[in-house]
Amino acid sequence: MPPSSRHIVERQPRMINFTVEYRQRSVSLVLEEAHSTVGNIKEILGTQLGVPVSKMQLKGWKNGDVSDSTMLKTLHLPKNNSLYVLTPDIAATASTSNNSALQESLNQNFLLVITHREAQRDYNLNFPGFRTIQEMTLALSGISFPCHHLSVCRRSSPAIAQEPPGEECADVMMISDSEGEDFEDPSEFGMDDSELFGMSSSNCPRSPMMPENSQNDTDALLHFTDEFSSRYGETHPMFFIGSLDAASQEAFYGKARDRKLLAIYLHNDDSVLSNVFCSQLLCADSIVSYLSQNFVTWAWDVTEDANKSKLLTVCSRNFGNVVARTVRTNKTDQFPLLLIVMGKRTSNEVLNVIQGNTTLDELLMKLMGAVEIFTAQQQEDIKDEDEREAREMVKKEQDEAYRLSLEADRKKREEQEKKEAELVRLEQMKKEQEEEKEALRLSLEQGLPPEPDQEAGDICTLRIRTPSGEFLERRFLSTCKLQVLFDFVASKGYPSEEYKLLTTFPRRNVTDLDPGSTLLEAKLFPQETLFLGAKE
Repeated sequence: MPPSSRHIVERQPRMINFTVEYRQRSVSLVLEEAHSTVGNIKEILGTQLGVPVSKMQLKGWKNGDVSDSTMLKTLHLPKNNSLYVLTPDIAATASTSNNSALQESLNQNFLLVITHREAQRDYNLNFPGFRTIQEMTLALSGISFPCHHLSVCRRSSPAIAQEPPGEECADVMMISDSEGEDFEDPSEFGMDDSELFGMSSSNCPRSPMMPENSQNDTDALLHFTDEFSSRYGETHPMFFIGSLDAASQEAFYGKARDRKLLAIYLHNDDSVLSNVFCSQLLCADSIVSYLSQNFVTWAWDVTEDANKSKLLTVCSRNFGNVVARTVRTNKTDQFPLLLIVMGKRTSNEVLNVIQGNTTLDELLMKLMGAVEIFTAQQQEDIKDEDEREAREMVKKEQDEAYRLSLEADRKKREEQEKKEAELVRLEQMKKEQEEEKEALRLSLEQGLPPEPDQEAGDICTLRIRTPSGEFLERRFLSTCKLQVLFDFVASKGYPSEEYKLLTTFPRRNVTDLDPGSTLLEAKLFPQETLFLGAKE
């Protein structure tokens, strides 16, 4: 990926969409989250709705009412938002009949017959009633319908505020409907860049589309949108508010199905084609709708040299020197320009550079041709993206299966290690217990009194049958305590805690007798056969 593309991807500005409702009207806005405020939204709405910002209440915020200075990034908004405007201090339109008459007037076509006095030629321009003269629509400006006659002359100096005595720049007169039905190219006026058209009796210069040498792209484009709306009406393309880098990011670097073409509109007030191109072509319903569906539209004003130089720098960074050279070499009377850019895998490609001297049908056909090329490329990108995502999904599933296998092996290993450790512990415990028993046995064995001789008197001879069938035999003095007998049996590995000592007949449990009693008292004298049994 080239450095320019990497630079674009790193920025990744977030764009917020707004749909604002006001008295059965709906306005759609797109603003960059990082640098825009609530006040910026109100300024755009004020221009498009014709409502003073001071009398506007913007409602519908999920966080409650917010101030005009609030930055959008502090509100943590979703990508799509719905708001509504309240104007309690502004009454609704008075009557339905007035609304109907106004709507009918706005939809009518006005023929302006403009006389160029120096060239002694007439030019016929057709405009719908909703187009504007400065900030006033044709339908409300008081001009005659269906035709109105105007004149144009050369101003000797921009500083002159009044016409010379006897020279009128607005000659109002009625002409018949049969006069002048053709639409003529305004570039035929033959006026240079310093000449202005004077319409009606106003000589006030209009404000520029964009402030000179603007440092903030968002502020500059907000001003551009406001001025564009004031000149050409509310029906116009939805201009992207943000830098060209951000617009490229929005158009090119989403999912393949969501990508669009980038339309870069370059305006120049010094070109005689600008007003006709904007009013008759760029603001046509078909063009506005087509651009909205298939393009991200970004605009810039190159009237001032400083703004033009800034644009050339940005174009060189994003699209290479070819685009910058194309913009630089186009003459003023070839503006405005509409650059159609398509994002590609390795670089961004300019599909077409549309100059201002085109017709509505030609413009629409060129846009449709660009979309056709883009759609073919997009289908390939979607296919590649789907295949890549499928591969990534398979790899992810394989990685997950491998991880689960490793996890199962780890658990088995841990379980085996745990069992082995438990066996070692039990063996160690058993060994310690056996050692302890052996030590106790030896202690008991060493503590037994000596076995008396056969010839000694008062001898008890006892035979003890073990659970294994073997017999233990020993002589004891009749005066020995039962505890001595118990210790003897325990020294042979049969402790009284685990085994009981029983007589044969009558059957008695000797272990339950008092260990302090003698063998004689236990009736084991002179001899007895006993057997050992495990306690239950």
